[in-house]
Amino acid sequence: MVQSELGITSLPDHTQLPESDGTFVKNFQEHPQSILLTDSIKSTLDKLHPDGRYAIGQDCGIYWRLTEPPERGAVAPDWFYVPNVKPLVNGEVRRSYVLWQEYIAPLIVLEFVSGSGSEERDRTPPASVVNGDGKVGKFWVYEQAIRVPYYGIYEVKKASVELYHLVDNCYQPVTANERGHYPISPLNVELGIWQGRYGNMELPWLRWWDNEGNLLLTGEERAEKLAERLRELGVNPDEL
Repeated sequence: MVQSELGITSLPDHTQLPESDGTFVKNFQEHPQSILLTDSIKSTLDKLHPDGRYAIGQDCGIYWRLTEPPERGAVAPDWFYVPNVKPLVNGEVRRSYVLWQEYIAPLIVLEFVSGSGSEERDRTPPASVVNGDGKVGKFWVYEQAIRVPYYGIYEVKKASVELYHLVDNCYQPVTANERGHYPISPLNVELGIWQGRYGNMELPWLRWWDNEGNLLLTGEERAEKLAERLRELGVNPDEL
């Protein structure tokens, strides 16, 4: 493929594209929030994908168009999940997710708001898809370019999350159920806010539940629950 406007004669892969635009993670809550989401949904995804074919990105770039400089053609969600792709590419860990090499779009993308939220809700289309002129809104990219089926915007300061579902090529707000959670039917899970302590921070965390309303636990939480049950049975788990 030749892109004469950009002087590109071949399509770059994840090893040839920048893995960062040089910006900082916005606050100290974002990293543990991503780990919490990944840890607690892993057992669900392992059951859904017994062959292990899925990928999770945490603050990683998704390249959706060719631009100069290359970073302008990427968007970096705080958390995303892609079904039915190999966990490694040619035996290597991905530096970024390159749509023209992988083809499968993420099923869900999550953004963590640390400012006003205007960036995450920006619907500005590109002035020129070829030359990458002008600012492109994240909301537009996920909805119209990448076409991510589910897009969530989480605001820890407001203890809230809003979820959008792609219907007829347009995002529609997902209505919360009776538990105040947002169903994601392809995964049989719900997304919502959980007030509690994770690590050393008491905050309204973004978390998963199953479709019956049971909180999906992290590995550490499962171990603590098992230890508590053993103590109820008169067994000291520290002596096992």
